[in-house]
Amino acid sequence: MISRLLKAWQQRREAAQLERHAIPEPLWQLTLARYPFISERTAGELIELRRLCSLFLAQKEFHGAAGFEVTDEIALAIAAQACLPVLKLGLAWYDGFVGIVVHASEVLAQREYMDEDGVVHQYEELLAGEAMEGGPLMLAWSEADAAFESGDSIYNVVIHEFAHVIDMSDGWADGVPPLASSAAREAWLDVIEAEWSEFCERVAAGEPTLIDPYGAESLEEFFAVAVEAFFVAPTDMKNEQPRLHALLAGFFN
Repeated sequence: MISRLLKAWQQRREAAQLERHAIPEPLWQLTLARYPFISERTAGELIELRRLCSLFLAQKEFHGAAGFEVTDEIALAIAAQACLPVLKLGLAWYDGFVGIVVHASEVLAQREYMDEDGVVHQYEELLAGEAMEGGPLMLAWSEADAAFESGDSIYNVVIHEFAHVIDMSDGWADGVPPLASSAAREAWLDVIEAEWSEFCERVAAGEPTLIDPYGAESLEEFFAVAVEAFFVAPTDMKNEQPRLHALLAGFFN
């Protein structure tokens, strides 16, 4: 009885969110026109993606930093790209945070680390985006919009940062998203570590790669840039790294 009441309440709540955050048709069509890799989805997938976008916009809080205005167009552009990786998984993967902070351009962050001798070193890092466990998630709109403006078909900072959110859902950013069992985790590592090792060798040799060379930095960054390529240029990725493509296809359904 309680479960039926809870389900009915959840359905009413979702219906109210969908009604309050319904996406106007012209704005939806504009978004599809800006991002061909989204518009290429099937009609059924686009219907579901539009539904998820409405729920995403209802559940997340956008904040413009330093006076930057997050317009409806910008919010939907971010939502559509963020929801694409969880199109078949569901929005629950993003339940761990609420806030999304959008800057006009890249942010210079102050960093520090302690070396093996215990000496603390400070440095600055230019960020296009950053995902932190528990949020908020940060994006630089100049970089989020760069792929559209430049015609670059691979680079996608929104998908990249939300891939990190998925990766960190088990509490760790390690290139391994939450999986059903320890055996599944071992099978995942067998593939992704081998693919990463080969990728790093190609980057070190100066060979061109479909996946952003930044993925050579660490396994978690490799996962994030691989997810970018998987959703933005899936055919090219399948041709270049079929085992990695198959691994991600299995996870994202």
